[in-house]
Amino acid sequence: MRFYDHTMKVINSIDQLRECLAEHRKEGRTIGFVPTMGALHEGHASLVRRSLEENDVTVVSIFLNPTQFNDPKDLERYPRTLEADCRLLEECRADIAFAPTVKEVYPEPDTRQFSYPPTDSVMEGAMRPGHFNGVCQIVSKLFTYVEPDRVYLGEKDYQQIAVIRRMVADLGFKVEIVPCPVVRQSDGLAMSSRNTLLTDEERATAANIYRIMKESCTLGLTVQQTHDYVVEQINAIPGLEVQYFSIVDGDTLADVASWDDAPSVVGCITVFCGQKPIRLIDHIRYK
Repeated sequence: MRFYDHTMKVINSIDQLRECLAEHRKEGRTIGFVPTMGALHEGHASLVRRSLEENDVTVVSIFLNPTQFNDPKDLERYPRTLEADCRLLEECRADIAFAPTVKEVYPEPDTRQFSYPPTDSVMEGAMRPGHFNGVCQIVSKLFTYVEPDRVYLGEKDYQQIAVIRRMVADLGFKVEIVPCPVVRQSDGLAMSSRNTLLTDEERATAANIYRIMKESCTLGLTVQQTHDYVVEQINAIPGLEVQYFSIVDGDTLADVASWDDAPSVVGCITVFCGQKPIRLIDHIRYK
């Protein structure tokens, strides 16, 4: 239930954000939070709408966090579309867009180290050293600024949610994590800010990633056979190259050897697509 007129505020300073939220908290309003790195699309909009349904106030952060990029070229190439992002949030009727500068968030270098193996040391953790440490640095800072009741995270970044859960338990944040389903294009490609870096032809090719993973669910193969099928089928398509495909326990992210090894089993994949190439991640739930 929302009790007041809607005008979205764009806030750049931590102090102003805290001041604004303290007013809402004093009135007993619940606060939902959607952390983003900008370049917003329908996937982000779905998180914002879910937060609006379930909370009195919705805050969306737009901050391209440098500490989670282990490749400076990747950071440089990441799309920056602040004006369009704010327009989309205004259309969704978000209450606050928090868009701080790097200097505002990191007046001094953040030297904190987070470690939650195996959750943060496999897959993306192995391929992008320091990535999840940077994620934990920024998310813990944002949780301290916003103090949300609920945070909405897209399941496309499946491993990231698992790491953030560990961090929340470790640091004792009183926040409910609400994972939200992947939003896909009509051909199955998971929506991602990086998709804007693909040509039309590359986008069409990228749709094969999810198609092949979906096929693999229907074949009745062993875990190893499923792994090999997915990797071979994707690598056979010109313009696609699998970096890794891991079939893991849906909670701990430890590898499984058999479908019976865990109550929940998920396949997580990263594929290079196109000439540049662009790195795309996705996942599928096997059980």
